[in-house]
Amino acid sequence: MHDCSRRVDPLAELGGLLLEVEKPARYTGGEFGRLARIDAPLQTLIAFPDLYEIGMSNQALKIIYNRLNGIPGVSCDRAFAPAPDFEKLLRERGIPLYGLDSGISLKSLDLLLVTLGYELGAGSVLTMLDVSGIPLHCGDRSGEDPIVIAGGPAVSNPLPYAAFIDAFWIGEAEAGFFDLAAELAELKKSGQGRAALLARVTANPHVWTAGKAKAVRAIDRDFAERAGEAAVFPVASMKIVHSHGAVEIMRGCPNGCRFCHAGFWYRPMRQKKSETVMSETAEMVQRGGYREISLSSLSSGDYANIGELIPELNRRFSGLRVSFQLPSLKVSSFSLSLLEQISETRRSGLTFAVETPNEAWQRSLNKTVSADSVAAILREAKKHGWRGAKFYFMIGLPRPLAAKNIAEENGEENAIVDFIAGIGRRTGMHFSINVGIFVPKPHTPYQWAAQIESEKAAVKLNYIRAKLKPLGHKVSVSDPLVSLVEGILSRGDERAGALLEEVWRGGSRLDAWQEYINREQWLAVIEQNRALVDELLGAKEPETPTPWRSIVSGVSDGCMRREREKSEQAECTAPCTEPCADKCGVCGGNTKIISNAGTITHNGIRTEEAPLPANRPDPAIWRMLFSFCKEGNAVFHGHLGMVEIFSMAFIRAALDVLYSQGFNPLAKLEIVAPLSTGISAAAEIASIDFAEKTAPADFTEKLNRSLPEGIRIIRAEGFTIPAGRKKHSLSSLLWGFGYDGQNGPDYVPAAGEKSYRQKTLVQGASVFSLKRNSVLAKNIITPTACPETEWASYFDVYRFLYG
Repeated sequence: MHDCSRRVDPLAELGGLLLEVEKPARYTGGEFGRLARIDAPLQTLIAFPDLYEIGMSNQALKIIYNRLNGIPGVSCDRAFAPAPDFEKLLRERGIPLYGLDSGISLKSLDLLLVTLGYELGAGSVLTMLDVSGIPLHCGDRSGEDPIVIAGGPAVSNPLPYAAFIDAFWIGEAEAGFFDLAAELAELKKSGQGRAALLARVTANPHVWTAGKAKAVRAIDRDFAERAGEAAVFPVASMKIVHSHGAVEIMRGCPNGCRFCHAGFWYRPMRQKKSETVMSETAEMVQRGGYREISLSSLSSGDYANIGELIPELNRRFSGLRVSFQLPSLKVSSFSLSLLEQISETRRSGLTFAVETPNEAWQRSLNKTVSADSVAAILREAKKHGWRGAKFYFMIGLPRPLAAKNIAEENGEENAIVDFIAGIGRRTGMHFSINVGIFVPKPHTPYQWAAQIESEKAAVKLNYIRAKLKPLGHKVSVSDPLVSLVEGILSRGDERAGALLEEVWRGGSRLDAWQEYINREQWLAVIEQNRALVDELLGAKEPETPTPWRSIVSGVSDGCMRREREKSEQAECTAPCTEPCADKCGVCGGNTKIISNAGTITHNGIRTEEAPLPANRPDPAIWRMLFSFCKEGNAVFHGHLGMVEIFSMAFIRAALDVLYSQGFNPLAKLEIVAPLSTGISAAAEIASIDFAEKTAPADFTEKLNRSLPEGIRIIRAEGFTIPAGRKKHSLSSLLWGFGYDGQNGPDYVPAAGEKSYRQKTLVQGASVFSLKRNSVLAKNIITPTACPETEWASYFDVYRFLYG
C-alpha cells in the first residue's frame, strides 16, 4: 500500500523561488477543470515528457486524464518534464516532481503513466523518474515504487526503453486500458500491493514487457459509434503551443502514405458521426471556453461529410465567434470553398505537404501533389485575399529503382528549389518552407530503409536555404543531429537505450529543444559507438528480424513487403475504402468499422445561431466595471495569460460579451494596469463590454464559477454608455496606484514570511486616482488618508460619467 502523504505545495515550499525560473506557471497548477481526487484508492498520474506548453496541447494526455478520472476509485493527476532551471531548483531543495492537481509526489503513485508521442521525449522520462526518487531501472524498483507504464506511438518499438519502463501498453487506450485500470482499482481496494497489480498488468494481451513473446496492438473498434466524450479538461491558464480545443473527427487514414508511421499504426480509418462531432464541439466551447476548434485527424479532407459539416458548424457556432481549423488537408482534397468556410470567423493559413516534388518520387510514396494543381489553388486563393502559403518537404526519402542513379546535380535538393521557384513565379507569392529529414520508422514499408547520413543531409539543407532565401522565401530546416537521435531511438534495441542513458547522465535534457540538448555529449557518444549507430540506421533486407517483431500491429508482413516493392516501382495503392481492395490484414475480416459519417441533424445542443451584431460605428454599450483579486497560484500568470483566462471564462459563463471585428475577433476586455508576474492584488480593475444590460450579481456569480483558482470577482457595477458619448478607456483615467498600509512597495516581510510576498501590492483596493487637474477630478475628488494626493475610485468616476 503506497503512502500518498507526500504532497508538494509549490507556493509553501518554494514561494518566491519560483520567480527565479522561466514561466513559473508551468509548475503551480490551479487551472480550471482539475479532476484528480486525493481520496481515490488507485492513484495514477499521466506524465508527459516535455514542457507544460507542449504537453497541455497533447490530445492523448487529455483523453487519458478525462477517462481515468471518470472511473470510480481512480484518480489521475498530471505532470510535465521540468525545464533545467526548475529541475535544478527541485534537486537543491530536495523536492520531488509532483502532480499539478493534488501535489502528489510521483514516487507515491500506484501507476505512473507515460505517454510517449515522439522518441526525443525519452530522455525526459529519465529526468522525471530520477528527480522523483524513482530508480531508473525496472529491476531496482521495490514495492514502494509506482508501476511505470508507457504508451503512445513512439513505443511501437519499446526495446530502447525496456530497461526503464515496467510495462508498455501497445495501441489505443480506449480499447481496454480503462477497463484494466478499473480492475486495478478493485485490486487496490482489496489490499493488494504492487506485485499483484503488476501481474494483472503484464497478463493483458495488449501489454508488452521485456522478454514477452507477443503483444497485440489494441484497436478502438467502437471509435466511430461511441457517444461523444470530449476531452475538455483541464483548461490551461498560460499560453500553450496549441491553445485551442481539439475534436478528433477521424482516426487512422485511408491514404497509405508509405513514409507515415501514424498512417499505418492507427489503421483502419474510422470516422465519428457528424452529430458526435457537433456534440463534442459544443462541450469544448461551453465547458472549456474555446473559440478555436481543431477538427483533428491525419487527413481531414477525407472525412466523408466534411463539405456539409463545416457550414453547419459555422451556422451553429458563429454567434460565439468560434472558428475551425482543418490541420491536415492533402492537396487532392483541397477545396478553396472549404477553406473559405473554415476561415469564416478566423482566417486560416494555406499549407501544402508536398514531401517530395518529383511526381514519380511521389508515386513511390503513394501520394500525388502536382505543381500544376498547387499553382492553380494558389492563384485562386490569391484572388480571395491569401498572400502566401506554407510548404513541407523531406529529404532522404526512398526513391523508385529507376531514380536511384540520378546524378547529384539533379537530386532532391535541386528538385525542391526548382518546385518552389516555379510556383513562386507562377503565382507571385512568397512562401514559408519547412524541410525535414526523413526518419524510417517501425511498422511501415520503409522500416528496412537506410537513413540519410547527417553530413549529407546538412549539405542538402544548406543548399536549399541558400537558394530559396534570396528569392524572398522563409526557410526552416531540421537539425541533422536531432534526426539522427530520433532514428537511433525509433529503430534501435536495448543498446539504443544504453546510449540514451549515457547521454542523459552526461547532462543532456529535453533533446527536442535546441536550447537544451547537449550536442557535444550526443556527438561524443555517437562517435564512440559509430559501428552500432551505422548498424541501426543502415539498410536491411526484408527477411532480417526487426527489434520490434514481438509487437503485432495488425498490418501483415506480406502487406509491408508488397508496399515496399510498389514503392521501388513507383506504383500507387488505392486508398483504404469499403469494400477493401487491397487487404492489409488489420481489419481481420471485419471491414465494417469504417463508419459512414452520417447525415447532419439538430440534436438540441445549446449553440448560438443568431447572426453577428451589425458593425455600427458607435453603438450604445453596457460596460461592466469590475474588480478582481489575483492570489495564490494565479500570481504567476502574466498579463496576456490573464486576458486569455478571462476571455475563455466569459464563454464558459455564457456571457454575451462584445468582440472586436475582423479575422481575429477579441473580447472587448480592458485590464487597467497589467501586473508583473509574482505580484498579488486584492482589487484589480477591469471592464468588459456588452450589447445589452446585464445584472452585476449575475455577471459575478457566473464568472466566478468559470474562473481558475486564485482569481475571483469581488465587485461589479454596470453602466450604459449611450451612442455618441465618449467611451473613456480605463487607462486614460489612471493617475497612480493605491497601496495598502501593510504591503506597500517598501514593505519588509516578517520573519518566516514567504519571500514572494515581498513583491505583493494591493492595487486599487479602495482608491484609484484621476489626473489631478482634470475637470472630472474637480467634481468628484474624495479625500483619503494620503494627505499629499487626492483620489477617487474608478466606480465613482464611472458614476459621474455615465450614472
